[in-house]
Amino acid sequence: MLDAVKTKTKNDLRIVSLAPSATSILHAVGARRTLVGVTKWCADVADVSGLPRVGDCWHMGSVDEILRLRPSLVIGSVPYKAETVAKLLEHPVNFLATNPRTLADVYRDVRVLAALVNRAGAGERVIAQLQEQFAAIALRAKRAIRTRESRRPIRIYCEAWPHPRISSPPWVAELAKFCGAEMVVPAGQRVSDDDVADAAPEVIVLAWAATGNKAKIQRAYAVPSWKNVPAIRNRRVFVIADELLNTPGPPLVAGAKQLWKIVRPALAGKAS
Repeated sequence: MLDAVKTKTKNDLRIVSLAPSATSILHAVGARRTLVGVTKWCADVADVSGLPRVGDCWHMGSVDEILRLRPSLVIGSVPYKAETVAKLLEHPVNFLATNPRTLADVYRDVRVLAALVNRAGAGERVIAQLQEQFAAIALRAKRAIRTRESRRPIRIYCEAWPHPRISSPPWVAELAKFCGAEMVVPAGQRVSDDDVADAAPEVIVLAWAATGNKAKIQRAYAVPSWKNVPAIRNRRVFVIADELLNTPGPPLVAGAKQLWKIVRPALAGKAS
């Protein structure tokens, strides 16, 4: 399928993006003109003004609204609702699903999408910029850790969804490490209240999928088994907008900066 897409020139490509991550990458590499349709969530991570809004990989109102855009490629992401994607695949449409788990996977996706739109050089520049920004945060965090009496990272729990409770993806654990913190539960997995309580995080970050910055901090303070968790006792529960931590692409830089802003006072032993 990708070989067939690659035969088209940049101006021929007509991409419908059902994944905000893909939209943000295409925008960053200067290929916005290839987009002919996006999901409503894409507006949170890129300038998609004027582009038709279609469904996403979970809720696709009508396949016809996508087909009317005459896409040469539809990009989605994992996880997706099998029944929804199956409706699309009943038609002769090229479909690409990305499935990043780590930052290395994110860089790979940038390379793949940049190559598809004949912007390989721009893709490498985007990757270099991401790595440079992350490295700058990591350097500041290393300096801060050296001043700590314990000289250890902050224990952190980042949450992507509350019911069932799911920890943030592995790339968020990598961002946390850049910031001088370590995820205290397995990343990107279902966890229990007791799992989190036993891990005793010093900081809790809520970045619930598809909620923007509307995660409910009070829910964390109301969990009975968390009452003795350091993050709860010291009132260190924070919200980061979903799109900044859950969009595996350029928005992760802003997410890492927000995470650093939260972790830095904890490293210094200051009240937030």
